[in-house]
Amino acid sequence: MFKRKPMSDNDPFRSEFSDEEPLLKTEDKRRFNEQGERIRADEPEAVNIPVKSAREIELENKLKAETERREAAEAKLIGVQAKFEEAKAGLEKDTAEMRTRLIKTLEDRAKQGQFDFLTRLLPVLDNLNLAVEASEKDPAIEHLRDGVKGVLRSFEQALSSVGVEAVPAVGTTFDPEIHEAIDMAETDADMDGKVTAEYSRGYRFGDKLIRPARVQVGKGRAQSAAE
Repeated sequence: MFKRKPMSDNDPFRSEFSDEEPLLKTEDKRRFNEQGERIRADEPEAVNIPVKSAREIELENKLKAETERREAAEAKLIGVQAKFEEAKAGLEKDTAEMRTRLIKTLEDRAKQGQFDFLTRLLPVLDNLNLAVEASEKDPAIEHLRDGVKGVLRSFEQALSSVGVEAVPAVGTTFDPEIHEAIDMAETDADMDGKVTAEYSRGYRFGDKLIRPARVQVGKGRAQSAAE
């Protein structure tokens, strides 16, 4: 900031300006570069752009490549997951349909088995009716017994046709797996531990025991005397 020199009393402009009045400020808008050269107003000012080192460029390229690989892997994983879900849904559908068909097949077989068994029982019912009719016409006990035996044979044949077998009893060695001992009887030594009588017949279906045979078990006299 500059001040004008004091005016003398004879200065004709003294009346208009004061010694304390400052001069007008000026603002220099000129620009200069680092070499001291003036920059024109229409010339853009140079901007210092930092230069990257070779190591920084290498790391940036590696980072970019790694990012691209990761994005590609994620996209592939999403595709695989979608295919897995689709295959899983298809497998569950096929399994459900197969289970439904299997259940229906088993139900049909069971119904067919029941139908076949009932069909085989009808002759038993016919023989029983014939035995009753014969006993009404001929009260002889022999004829009635023959009729009952015929019904028994037909019924056993019906059971055998579906796989039901009688459990062997009299004369066989006592087996707690298929026999139920009701009592014991003294016998010869060769019948010791064997079934001597059958009170009710046992039956099994394949490897499954329907009911055990209720039997009498022999006990050798020699063993009984020694005790």
